[in-house]
Amino acid sequence: MKPLANRLSRLGTETAFEVLSRARALERQGKSIIHLEIGEPDFDTPAHIREAAKEALDGGCTHYTPSAGLAEIRQACAEHVAQSRGLPVTAENTVVVPGGKPILFYTMLAVVEEGDEVVYPNPGYPIYESMIRFAGGVPVPLPLREERDFRFDPEELRALVTPRTKLIVVNSPGNPCGGVATQTELESVADAALRADAYVLSDEIYSRILYEGEHRSVAALPGMLERTILLDGFSKTYAMTGWRLGYGIMSRSLVPWVTRLMTNSNSCCASFTQVAGVAALRGSQSDVVAMVQAFRTRRDVLVSGLNAIPGFSCRVPHGAFYAFPNISALGRPAKEIADLLLEEAGVATLAGTAFGRHGEGYLRLSYANSLDNLREAVERIRAFVAGRF
Repeated sequence: MKPLANRLSRLGTETAFEVLSRARALERQGKSIIHLEIGEPDFDTPAHIREAAKEALDGGCTHYTPSAGLAEIRQACAEHVAQSRGLPVTAENTVVVPGGKPILFYTMLAVVEEGDEVVYPNPGYPIYESMIRFAGGVPVPLPLREERDFRFDPEELRALVTPRTKLIVVNSPGNPCGGVATQTELESVADAALRADAYVLSDEIYSRILYEGEHRSVAALPGMLERTILLDGFSKTYAMTGWRLGYGIMSRSLVPWVTRLMTNSNSCCASFTQVAGVAALRGSQSDVVAMVQAFRTRRDVLVSGLNAIPGFSCRVPHGAFYAFPNISALGRPAKEIADLLLEEAGVATLAGTAFGRHGEGYLRLSYANSLDNLREAVERIRAFVAGRF
């Protein structure tokens, strides 16, 4: 047969799902595994959201919808963003998609052409680099450094942005490091984007999982609304990972093109999940508040436990639900440590290098797990280090 398309070789992957598969295989062999690899809240979707979906199904909400989403959910998303970010947006600025990734994918396809440079955070969500390469762009990593609390340096950003820069990716609160950009840093993104006449993809999927202060969006800065694609969704905030529901807020001129990409790929989101999304945004937020409080408690327990292990040093994350400990003192590559922890200690983690080359010397641990399991994971890691190092 003739060879497959060359562009497939430019696709990366998301290591979390690969490690999850390996961990499940070990469990089938009878081994006890504590899962700290996957970025998924361990809470149930709130009851009122599930009830809304059930009622929608029983009411016949099982058919196609407009590709950009039902009018009700587009309006609800726009209202939420307008209220939480202070942006003058409406349903006409909104496209609803199956999860957060499509907005990332569609943005790259709509904006990036062969040879365009895209600045993105590193360590960062691995699909950024994967989609940049797939779209034919040139990835330009922007380091997130521990000494800056895993935030980028505005001077470093300024030096990386050139006339060839077409897109700047921002993720705050961030995966995998839990860093949160300051107002000054967001202003430096706006300045760089305006100077280069570039777009900004602002990944704000963890906007509600913030432990102090208020969420800030680069889209709210002067001149930025028209050139920012804001990505948000329901997976993390409402424990709806399996529902596959996200959305993008963007300029009205871009909406028809992103909608057309949606038409060509997914047709539309499942209708009943969209109804559930309206219930999520307009219903009680008490479950969200309780979940974030639980994450805060887990964060403190895990970070404290990791810092008591020789060879581990972990900063306190300010958002999301990941710890990103420095393990360079162990003197082994991060992937080797992660593999050994899985196979010998029964703790599934991710090497920092799964998030880019600047992740060497680190591990990512999701604390979307019970306190008992987190404490047990710390004890297993402690015993592993004591026996190996």
